[in-house]
Amino acid sequence: MSAFSSILVANRGEIALRVMRTARALAYRTIAVYSEADAQAPHVRFADDAVPIGPAPVAQSYLAIERVLEAAKASGAEAVHPGYGFLSENAAFARACGDAGLTFIGPHADAIELMGNKAEAKRRMIAAGVPCVPGYQGEDQSDAAFASAARDIGFPVMIKAAAGGGGRGMRLVNAPEDLEQGLQRARREAVNAFGSDELILEKAIVRPRHVEVQVFGDRYGSIVHMGERDCSIQRRHQKVIEEAPSPAVSPELRERMGATAAEAARSIDYDNAGTVEFLLGDDDAFYFLEMNTRLQVEHPVTEMVTGHDLVALQIAVSQGEPLGLAQSDMDVYGHAIEARLYAEDPANGFLPATGKVELWREPPGEHVRTDAGLETGQEISPFYDPMLAKIVAWGETRDQARRRLLSALNQTVLFGPANNRAFLARTLETETFAKGAATTAFIEEEFGAEGMAMAPPTVAHAAVACVLQYCAECDAALAASVGVSPGLLNWSSAGALHTRYLLTEGEISFDLTVSPTADGSYRVSHADGALDIKVSDRTTGAKVVRVDGRQMRVNGFAAAARNRYLSVDGDSFAFQRAASGASAEADAADGSRVIAPMHGNLIEVLVASGAAVSKGTRLAVLEAMKMQHEIVSKIDGIVSQTHCEPGAQVAAGDLLFAIDAT
Repeated sequence: MSAFSSILVANRGEIALRVMRTARALAYRTIAVYSEADAQAPHVRFADDAVPIGPAPVAQSYLAIERVLEAAKASGAEAVHPGYGFLSENAAFARACGDAGLTFIGPHADAIELMGNKAEAKRRMIAAGVPCVPGYQGEDQSDAAFASAARDIGFPVMIKAAAGGGGRGMRLVNAPEDLEQGLQRARREAVNAFGSDELILEKAIVRPRHVEVQVFGDRYGSIVHMGERDCSIQRRHQKVIEEAPSPAVSPELRERMGATAAEAARSIDYDNAGTVEFLLGDDDAFYFLEMNTRLQVEHPVTEMVTGHDLVALQIAVSQGEPLGLAQSDMDVYGHAIEARLYAEDPANGFLPATGKVELWREPPGEHVRTDAGLETGQEISPFYDPMLAKIVAWGETRDQARRRLLSALNQTVLFGPANNRAFLARTLETETFAKGAATTAFIEEEFGAEGMAMAPPTVAHAAVACVLQYCAECDAALAASVGVSPGLLNWSSAGALHTRYLLTEGEISFDLTVSPTADGSYRVSHADGALDIKVSDRTTGAKVVRVDGRQMRVNGFAAAARNRYLSVDGDSFAFQRAASGASAEADAADGSRVIAPMHGNLIEVLVASGAAVSKGTRLAVLEAMKMQHEIVSKIDGIVSQTHCEPGAQVAAGDLLFAIDAT
């Protein structure tokens, strides 16, 4: 393949920016593509050129091969980097790039096609002597064939989409009577996500670790492995925290797993970045899970402990250069841990969230890396994956990396959509994680199936929010005035100013009055007394605040419409402000009104008006952010009204059903 000097990144968000930064540092011209929803996205503005490719739905933009190729032609691109997700593991896309005279920055199409089908990949790995989880990957896709195989394998079993990835098209089945329903749901989700309803079965390994090995090859037969990553902390089969190296892998086991992964890659003539994923039992037995023929989301931890830029290596070998690395060059230095920042609500079963980013501030710190495609004012769309950023920390030891990442998360500010920042910090603080003992069952065992309840705000938190809001209002008034001295702030001919604020956060209400004092601090009165608050400066950035002499570190504050956002000492709160003298409007919480928890598409409506339901009855299935979410009744009753139908698009807060309690 001839050399190239321009690269189109067929992706969006943080991975598009990450690829472009390396490409620009290597003096390549960068080209972005974007959907209508991403017209103002950071990756679009960062690129040297940008080409629109269609409406927001991925099938009409980021997954539309012809539109991406047209964009490459229009922009004069000579190579295409697919990032991860979307078309990154689409063999037809890789071949189409070659047919169009474009260099595909990834492995050859045959390897993508082979490893993209879990059934065929498993057959190939068994033939190559790679240990595999007992299972069924036959061509007979009937329910009877799966039932027979499940009996032979033994329950519990895992149903997987043969063409799947990213946790979609997967169902855990614990008993024979649940198999038929599990197959139906997995097939439906597999078709929606991957265009294929082919499934496989695997024995469910109880409480394993998820350990993967980074491999890299070139066109001349060189293959190296670059150490392992532990990706055991997951929810809905999607990774949340990753680290390198794994705390569960000894040097001897590392050598065995690495050699096995390299042999798996060598058996298919692999020639770019790839990852061989294993399930690791507590007896050090490991089993092939799948091979991802692309750059992984969690590749930064490998970069931080090896010192190698994987994107730069991808570009080099795609240019036809030899890898130039021997296995002896793959030394690992220290430890790195990555946390994925998702727009989701950990207190509500990790449901994806959307909305406007009212404030985004990356964490500072030496040995801390943030890969993000975020900015203040950006809208988080329901059309794409809810992962927004990755925050990574390196340390000489695992505990140093853990403490640095915890500090970075506590200083990260993301106001607007619900997100998992506090959950990530809480995870790092657990004894199980600190000891390196987390398995794939970690989240459910530590936090339960419903996720994590957030810490409630105290009156001190609400008082700080009110004082910062008061300061912001005064500064705005001063800025709008002409010829008024800053010394006149807080002055009134009628005497001391008293401003009342009514705030709510969930079911907690605060009735507070802010009054400036002669020494430049503020007195905040509440029902049980008063607090004295001193602010170190008058900006809305990071600052130190003293409450009755006790110090608080405020990492961020923002006001938007009725919401007042505060991040203090690692905790974040979203207060709602009511008009003075009025009570805050409360949402109905008795379960009689069932509303859409997020924007999405109703793919099933399972009850009609007049139907009798019980607590836990499935009412509808909503598809959003590439996942399917079941909406269930919270009460026993009769459905009095149905306000939805299958195929309808709904917005967060839309009324779906009314139920009369019985």
